[in-house]
Amino acid sequence: MAHTLPQLPYAYNALEPFICEEITIHHTKHHQTYVNALNAAEKSFAEAQSAKDVKSQIALQAALKFNGGGHINHSLFWKNLAPANSAEAKYPEGSAFDEAVKRDLGGYENLKKEVTAATLGIQGSGWGWLALNSKSKRLEVITTANQDPVTPPHVPLFGIDIVGCGRWKYSRLFLTPLTDLQYKNVKPDYLNAIFNVINWAETAKRYEDATK
Repeated sequence: MAHTLPQLPYAYNALEPFICEEITIHHTKHHQTYVNALNAAEKSFAEAQSAKDVKSQIALQAALKFNGGGHINHSLFWKNLAPANSAEAKYPEGSAFDEAVKRDLGGYENLKKEVTAATLGIQGSGWGWLALNSKSKRLEVITTANQDPVTPPHVPLFGIDIVGCGRWKYSRLFLTPLTDLQYKNVKPDYLNAIFNVINWAETAKRYEDATK
């Protein structure tokens, strides 16, 4: 079956003032492009398989990885977010997830610092992730380049999409007109803003599912 664009679990303006209503562009344009290209690549790959055309199958790997990763990562990303004043956006102190954060990363504030530092260190476009290492059973902060998805042994808990200075305008689509003027191309401020709308309920649930 063809891949489809997932619906957002909130209104386009529900994340303001931290993420502006123009998130609709990122959802309906950028993510839709990944979906369309992934469907086209999978169709071409199936045709190449039927024709036993190994060269074409190999040539399509890059498109499958890039667009498949873009679809997977963004599908996770939309569920990572929740309105700032919602119950989902409240950090779950005392939960099993919180205990793991304290054990592995030294608490919430240090988690935020480590994710921010790792994401700022990305050259070009990529993702900063909080992930569970399924082998060690410990939380780790990792990054992936471009649209590469998180792969085993890591399980993604939440991720932040960011791009380098050369394409900063792409990330600025998340910001309101006022905060756009305020942050300009100061990526630390963007990252600080997004932590106000992290869906911690979803993050904690992913952690609990991954540890079962």
